[in-house]
Amino acid sequence: MTFLRVLKESLSSIFSNRMRSFLTVLGIVIGVGAVIGMLSIGAGASESILGQIESIGTNTIYVMNGGGEEVTNPKPLTLTDVEALSNRLRAPHILRVTPVIMAQTSFSVGDASLKTSVFGSYSEYAEVTGVELDEGNYLSTTDIDTRDAVVVIGPDLAEELFGRNSGVVGNSVRINNFPYRVIGVTKAQGGTQFNNPDMQAYMPITTMQLRVVRQTVPDSVQYIIIQAQDAQSINLAIEEATQVLRETHRLTPRQPNDFTLTNQEDILAIANSITSILTILLAGIAGISLLVGGIGIMNIMLVTVTERTNEIGLRKALGARKADIMLQFLTESALLSLIGGIFGIALGWAFALIIGTIAANTGTPLTPVVQVQAVLLATLFSMLVGVFFGWYPARQAANLQPVDALRYE
Repeated sequence: MTFLRVLKESLSSIFSNRMRSFLTVLGIVIGVGAVIGMLSIGAGASESILGQIESIGTNTIYVMNGGGEEVTNPKPLTLTDVEALSNRLRAPHILRVTPVIMAQTSFSVGDASLKTSVFGSYSEYAEVTGVELDEGNYLSTTDIDTRDAVVVIGPDLAEELFGRNSGVVGNSVRINNFPYRVIGVTKAQGGTQFNNPDMQAYMPITTMQLRVVRQTVPDSVQYIIIQAQDAQSINLAIEEATQVLRETHRLTPRQPNDFTLTNQEDILAIANSITSILTILLAGIAGISLLVGGIGIMNIMLVTVTERTNEIGLRKALGARKADIMLQFLTESALLSLIGGIFGIALGWAFALIIGTIAANTGTPLTPVVQVQAVLLATLFSMLVGVFFGWYPARQAANLQPVDALRYE
């Protein structure tokens, strides 16, 4: 029996029972669609996260408090550390340094009130992190030195407080019930519900230490951002920063660092690892539905074998071999899976487009990416599922004895 004839008979069998075939492939359609949809969301999330990390800059270094497990009582990072790192004689490859304190605090203007993130920093923060202004000015050195009650706010925060995102410079806003003067509004950057720079505010770190956060250690900061001269000098800047901080923390040669330095490359490696695990997890969850669809194919094929017992017996009596019978039923199950896979691709693609549209409308920086390899993998896997779950019914059909099959009612 030629494969072309087997293919023709398999298609005839499938389309002669359209409702049954539809219900059979439905599980595969959902499974393949879920796999492609989840993989596309995972790929889109990965690109979004990595893109945001890459925007940090290849010459940016973050200094965090605490070292490895062997460090039990790390000294906090302070403004003294910042001054030492800013000394070009001690660290010639470091261009800019800014300390950062972040807290959730209350903002209010008239009847409008909310809680959002406020960052206390130096004037260098805008240059180091790429914050740009739409109107007004950023924090100045004078604001830092005199602990001025001034604040720079994001456009979304301005909209929430004043009902507009422009023309608010010079207005007053209460932060933790203290009045502050708005001196600038940042340019829109976009973000998510969980991390939206446009809802953030910035004030002098000295003002924040005085009025917003309570500190057990005077002049302590949460972390420090260092900007190296360029990407090529990043390693030299890390070495210099390490040496300076060890000296300011008075660590002996035998003591480990009680601080951690992280650059873009380190963050990218961690993010890649996390997003890869997330993508595998999502695909695994979606793959379960594909396996369920395969079980559905096996059940239907077993029913089909029972219904076509007489046909199988007649074919074997006329000289059909076991291999011919097995090929017939395996082809049918593989075709059912392939048809389901094709429609599943369309479903997954549509699902990705819907998620992308929802993300765009809500301002979430997520663009699902339907990758060719994901489509090919899902299609191939769906066919393998059909062959795998069709093997047992095909074997049952091939092992039927002609006499018993012809006698079956």
